[in-house]
Amino acid sequence: MDVFLKTGRLTLRPFTADDVEVLVELDSDPEVMRFLSGGAPTSRHTIETRVLPRFMAGYAELEGPGYWAALAADSNEFLGWFALHPVHDRPGEFELGYRLRRSAWGRGLATEGSLALLHEGFRRAAIAVFAQTYEDNIASRRVMEKLGMRFVREFKVSDEALREGTFDAGAADALPGDDVEYAITSEEWRDLPGVAGVSAR
Repeated sequence: MDVFLKTGRLTLRPFTADDVEVLVELDSDPEVMRFLSGGAPTSRHTIETRVLPRFMAGYAELEGPGYWAALAADSNEFLGWFALHPVHDRPGEFELGYRLRRSAWGRGLATEGSLALLHEGFRRAAIAVFAQTYEDNIASRRVMEKLGMRFVREFKVSDEALREGTFDAGAADALPGDDVEYAITSEEWRDLPGVAGVSAR
């Protein structure tokens, strides 16, 4: 197995064409999708034609940042995914994200994987890393705060942006509120305690 990062409890590896089923299962849980699409699942067609190709497209070009399947380090069970990727209209900034199965919730895994990717992003000379979530997603907001991120803004995701992303039609109508953004700069990151238990390939 090609490994990108390891932490104490997680292994992050590249996605492959064989990961359709685990992504369909992940996005079929209404609780997982609650603050993403109002609970509506992502169709298999969308995962096969948009989600997985997007996840796999940037590995060779980016040589590090991208989308990574998250496995339990002790069993190789698929737990979800983490992402860290540059944003074209925000030079020097990377966006952090994750989506985990309910079985992985409440165990600190979102924080653990995100810390590893923050470490990797700033090692690769990012000037800032930001993350976004729906305003009512208190659990994800707490993760961002644990990472040392600070609240930046509230904003409304446009219908066009959702259509260009990996959501099926109707997602914009399901969540009428605002999204929120948190961020941390490289200087702020250097003031935090070091990340232990992280190794890169």
